[in-house]
Amino acid sequence: MSEHKTSNQMWGGRFASGPAAIMEAINASIGFDRKLYAQDIAGSQAHAQMLAEKGIISAEDQSKIAHGLNTILSEIEAGTFTFSTRLEDIHMNVEARLAELIGPAAGRLHTARSRNDQVAVDFRLWVKAETRKVAAALTRLIEVLLARAEEHAATVMPGFTHLQTAQPVTYGHHLMAYVEMFGRDLSRARDAAERMDESPLGAAALAGTGFPIDRHMTAAALGFREPTRNSIDSVSDRDFALEFLALAAICATHLSRMAEEIVIWSTPQFGFVRLSDGFSTGSSIMPQKKNPDAAELIRAKTGRINGHLVALLTVMKGLPLAYSKDMQEDKEAVFDAAETLELALAAMTGMMGDLTVNAAAMKRAAGSGFSTATDLADWLVREAGLPFRDAHHVTGRAVALAEGQGKALEKLSIEELKSIHPAITDGVYSVLSPVNSAKSRTSFGGTAPAEVRRQVRYWKKRLERDARRGKTR
Repeated sequence: MSEHKTSNQMWGGRFASGPAAIMEAINASIGFDRKLYAQDIAGSQAHAQMLAEKGIISAEDQSKIAHGLNTILSEIEAGTFTFSTRLEDIHMNVEARLAELIGPAAGRLHTARSRNDQVAVDFRLWVKAETRKVAAALTRLIEVLLARAEEHAATVMPGFTHLQTAQPVTYGHHLMAYVEMFGRDLSRARDAAERMDESPLGAAALAGTGFPIDRHMTAAALGFREPTRNSIDSVSDRDFALEFLALAAICATHLSRMAEEIVIWSTPQFGFVRLSDGFSTGSSIMPQKKNPDAAELIRAKTGRINGHLVALLTVMKGLPLAYSKDMQEDKEAVFDAAETLELALAAMTGMMGDLTVNAAAMKRAAGSGFSTATDLADWLVREAGLPFRDAHHVTGRAVALAEGQGKALEKLSIEELKSIHPAITDGVYSVLSPVNSAKSRTSFGGTAPAEVRRQVRYWKKRLERDARRGKTR
């Protein structure tokens, strides 16, 4: 057997032509970075226009380049463009087709530019746009949650710690907890978009260029606030991508927690909520089943997004400055995380918008587990003047008495309560029912219906203010 045939067998059937085929396969990124075609063409248009304005290329060449790039954009959008792995990436695929269309003028487009700053600007444009899409999706979810919270501001349910009944709360208050979480996610998305609003175009390979370019001009043309301030950093870091993945992972974690509650609460054992048919599936063998598959998939996809964050952190952690080919591994993680998060946000928005709430089941459960025991202790401190530790002890005796009789605290007679401590009066019943317990929690940010409605109003005004600011930017 010849040495050549032996080598081919070592490479395996897919790479029958040997090392060159393997190198092409591992080096090519066109299979995924074609997603950046619109950003790549926009960056090239801005760069060519600037080169012409500065007299670095002729107006005639710039006109040919602009026409050729527009043609390529139309071809890609029409699905007639042929992508080649031999040309490695979206940049070389576009440049090769441009040369076919306009000839030698295409070669002048790459003046004062490198693929390093080209990919950096393409990717940053894409991530910035996606971050703003996430912000818009979060806003829609928050609006749905606010509507449901206002609807259920007085719907009493058990509040949990350790998944054990703790104190009565309202379902509106519970939903507003997620409004706060997703509100912070929204803030993170907006902050991240602001930080990545700098254009790396013109940094060239790593050291800048000797051509008299105008980086402020290209930054403005591409919708960036300003150009980046260090050419090495411009091409060698991907913290904007890491930050997107980090905010995606945090947001997905919040979505997963909410999804977990939907899964639990939709069981017959809880029966707090019922999902619409649009977000449920049936069983192939058990006709009575209604499975919360959408919620379960949101829960599972969180692990996928978290994995992408860890993967890119690991890729970047040992890279010396400036650019290394390792950084080609940045895009698939971000592309998939963005698509996954967008789907999860849409699914959660839909589920929360049309699920049915079983207020009666929530109210029944709100009084379980002696959930108003803390209210009794607080009443003893406030009305009878007992130190809290003494009140805690008295309340424990009351719970033991109620538990022994198989009844709720509010069902104990006044005589029974007085037998535990003589300072207890009829006034204690004003806090012993779950409904009254929730109403009494009037502290700022508390569960009282009036306070829940106040927080809903605050968030509605905040979203309206943000929307106005967004229109004026």
